[in-house]
Amino acid sequence: MGRTVRLTATVNAEDGGTYCARCVQVEVACEGQTVDEALDRLRHALEHYFARRPAPRPPSHPPLVVPIEVRLPD
Repeated sequence: MGRTVRLTATVNAEDGGTYCARCVQVEVACEGQTVDEALDRLRHALEHYFARRPAPRPPSHPPLVVPIEVRLPD
């Protein structure tokens, strides 16, 4: 069995009652009917992704996931 790497995921509620889980460190995302299902699918997708690619180096500091306001044109 391989080593474990801690990554960061965000989960957003989507229209239609689904959830989208995205990994912050790599461009991998999955949907599910529940938060747990979306995260479980993301976990499996990341395991498949890293079976063919090197895992990212652990960051010296964890990423900050914060909201940001952006002004849009009228």
